[in-house]
Amino acid sequence: MLELSHIVKTFHAGTPNEMRALNEVSLRIETGSFVVVIGTNGSGKTTLLNSIAGTFTPDAGRIVLSGHNVTTWPEHRRAALIGRVFQNPLGGSAPDMTIEENLALATGRGMRRGLNWLLSRSLRQALRDRVAELKMGLENRLNNPMGTLSGGQRQALTLLMATWRRPDLLLLDEHTAALDPKSADKILELTHRIVHRDQLTTLMVTHSMRQAVDFGNRLVMMREGKILHDLRGSDKSESTPESLLRRFDEAAGQT
Repeated sequence: MLELSHIVKTFHAGTPNEMRALNEVSLRIETGSFVVVIGTNGSGKTTLLNSIAGTFTPDAGRIVLSGHNVTTWPEHRRAALIGRVFQNPLGGSAPDMTIEENLALATGRGMRRGLNWLLSRSLRQALRDRVAELKMGLENRLNNPMGTLSGGQRQALTLLMATWRRPDLLLLDEHTAALDPKSADKILELTHRIVHRDQLTTLMVTHSMRQAVDFGNRLVMMREGKILHDLRGSDKSESTPESLLRRFDEAAGQT
């Protein structure tokens, strides 16, 4: 379970460029929930993910994940609990290391072991088997550097890395936004399969109204650093891209 209580984050405080990115945000996500977050540019979506991941410490508030108060934990410590896939396929992996080496490091997330131990014969076979499930032919290219792959291939492997050791929380930061439509559909299908197979608690940020409707069992809409709507049950299942856009237009008209 993830619980955020009254999270505040202000950038450039005390300057003409001061911006309140998160304004008293409180959010409780039950274990196994798949929550989609949408909002206009500057609404606080990515800042919300960064505060959870430990990219920075919030100015105020409390973050509890799986019973741990992680509010002041550095990012590398939270990585033992959190898997994350970034928007840029170049993020989340080492381009000069091979596919095999990147995956091996992911299997040791949160463990203090050497790479030689990680790349045992049994693990090499496990890596090959899991990569084969992607149906991209990459199981025959495990010694290729990650940097030689296409964006879709790299994002598929990054998703595999983020979920290899079942995380307490999976963060997806617009993870298909930089891909072509065919690759994006493939990554979304893979996301759906992994999240539901492993019943992962997931927080996915997207700009796509269609993705917001099609994915997850809960939908959070943000605006100006606050949660505007929190839709679940029939409110979520009966939403359409058009109805979501109307909600944003109505909110804009009230300001």
